[in-house]
Amino acid sequence: MEREQEVELARHLIAGEPDAFDRFVEHFRAKVFHYSWLMCRQREDAEEVAQETLLKVFENFTQLREPERVRPWVFQIAKNVCLMKRRKSVFAPAGEISLDELMPMKTRVDGQVRLEIADWSALPDDRVLQSELRDALAAAIDSLPDTYRSVILLRDLEELSTHETAQILDVSEDVVKTRLHRARLAVRQKLDEHLRTSGGLVVPASAKRGG
Repeated sequence: MEREQEVELARHLIAGEPDAFDRFVEHFRAKVFHYSWLMCRQREDAEEVAQETLLKVFENFTQLREPERVRPWVFQIAKNVCLMKRRKSVFAPAGEISLDELMPMKTRVDGQVRLEIADWSALPDDRVLQSELRDALAAAIDSLPDTYRSVILLRDLEELSTHETAQILDVSEDVVKTRLHRARLAVRQKLDEHLRTSGGLVVPASAKRGG
């Protein structure tokens, strides 16, 4: 339903209807800012990226030939603006960490390799919805290298398709699938560590007895 609304907004904008851009900005402003904040990691940069992105949308909306593609088109612009901002920003990190540093630990049990990830099924639903865990999720995404963070933001946060994400990032769909899989594993590991250290996991009675 939301995608349909965005297509209608794009059609009104292309048609040059009065107040069309204001309604377009009202719909996309928070989305673009949230994406920019998670990508740029600094509020100051994110605010500038969001403003410049929407300005470029206004300046170039005549280039949008297919209103149905308005969402990936907007985030294509946001991605490019964010990359330019990060190159100039005083907040840009000196270097990127390796995704391998964030991946789940592996152990060998009965000749089989298993990932060291807690069983989240033991968690009550209300705990998953707590703001503390949402903050941990944002921090986990923020810790990813740019190439993986951009994929998980576009696919899981903005709900773009694999094809749309591949077009925005200028990579193949197979690359998107691989990066998304690894990014999700890394994020899950970070959340797993958070839950273990916060004491939110239920320890089976057999484990407490040593059996």
